[in-house]
Amino acid sequence: MNTRIISRLDVKGTNLIKGVHLEGLRVIGPVNEYAIKYYEQGADELVYMDIVASLYGRNSLTEIVSKAARDIFIPLTVGGGIRTVDDVNDLLRAGADKVAINTAGVRDPELISKVAKKFGSQCMVLSIEAKKISSDYWEVYTDCGREPTGLNVLEWATQAEKNGAGEIILTSIDQEGTEQGFDYELIKAVSGQVSIPVIASGGYGKFNDFEMSVSAGASAVAIAGHFHYEKTTVSDVRFAAKESCIKVRELC
Repeated sequence: MNTRIISRLDVKGTNLIKGVHLEGLRVIGPVNEYAIKYYEQGADELVYMDIVASLYGRNSLTEIVSKAARDIFIPLTVGGGIRTVDDVNDLLRAGADKVAINTAGVRDPELISKVAKKFGSQCMVLSIEAKKISSDYWEVYTDCGREPTGLNVLEWATQAEKNGAGEIILTSIDQEGTEQGFDYELIKAVSGQVSIPVIASGGYGKFNDFEMSVSAGASAVAIAGHFHYEKTTVSDVRFAAKESCIKVRELC
C-alpha cells in the first residue's frame, strides 16, 4: 500500500495559518492558493482544519471547500467545528470527501457512529490532539489543544474505531510546529492499537521524519509548515521517499 503525502492546511477565516503547539497563530496567506499549489505539486490528499471553529461554535469551511473542489481533484478531508450529522452532510455536498471530528466526538461518541453509519467509515476520520503526560501515557485534548479531557489516547482510539472511525489523524501537541520530528512513540503506540490507518501530524522537519513515521506505523504523513514556508515541496518528499524505497503513488 502506498504511503500518502498529505498537506495539512490550518485555517482561520479564509486564511492559512500556522503556529507552534497549536498556539501563536501566524497568517500565511489565502488558504486555497496554497491548496491549489500543493495539488499541482502532487499531494495525495489535503486536510483542511478550522482550528478555531470549536472555540466559537461554528464551521466556516463550507464555502472554502466548495471553491477548492472546483479545481482540486484529490481527496479533501475537512475538520473543525463539526457538531452534527447535518454539518457533515453540508461539507460533503460542498465537495469534501472525508470529515475529521475531535471535540464533538469526545463530547458525544455516538456522533462517530452516526456519521459512519450514514456516510461510511471511510468518511469518518477521528482527529486526535495528543499531549504526552508520561513515558507511556498520552492524554486527549480538544478545542485546538486547549482543553484536557482525561481520556487516554490509546483507549479513545480503540473506542472510536469500534464506533466506526475509518482513519485517525494523530497530532502531537508537544511536537506540532517545532520541526523537531514527530512523536514516534505515540505513532507506534496508536498504530499498534488499531487496525485503521493512522496519519502522523505535528513536527515534520526533515525527510528522516517521514521515514521514521512510516517505520513507526503511519500510513500517511501530514506536513504543514515546511510546505507553507517553502522549505521543501511535495515533489521533493515524493522523490526522497522513492529513493528510500518507501512506496508512494506514481504520478502520471
